[in-house]
Amino acid sequence: MAELKDRLQADLTTAMKAREKTTVATLRMALAAITNAEVAGDQAVQLSDDEVLKVLAREVKKRKEASTAFADAGRAEQAQQELDEAAVLTGYLPAQLSDDELAALVAAAYDEVAAQVGAAPGMKQMGQVMKAANAKVAGRAEGGRVAAAVKAKLAG
Repeated sequence: MAELKDRLQADLTTAMKAREKTTVATLRMALAAITNAEVAGDQAVQLSDDEVLKVLAREVKKRKEASTAFADAGRAEQAQQELDEAAVLTGYLPAQLSDDELAALVAAAYDEVAAQVGAAPGMKQMGQVMKAANAKVAGRAEGGRVAAAVKAKLAG
């Protein structure tokens, strides 16, 4: 069921044999985060690949935020380490949408909401447009980019 998790574990074994310190540490951390997500509820569950992708995306975001914090504090070495870890995890995520592809998906979501509401959506319907857009984007763009594209479409 969770082919991505199996791939992460196989890649961890390969990285351990090759003595790739950063990759080993990053994959161990990612697998720990996945395990934590699996046992977080009332009973343990097996995460689907989509849910594993969400965990990995969350971990990449954490690494980028930590890198920024380290860089702002003048700790370049730790900032680079966080970026290296984010790069390892990014390899498992789907390719990010270009700005044009994102704009097209947002426009389609806008049109869907317009059809439901019966009028051109305004800022009051931003939540509805965001929900429709996020369903179409499916993790292939960061939430901030999606929100900016939706705002631009609603304002324009």
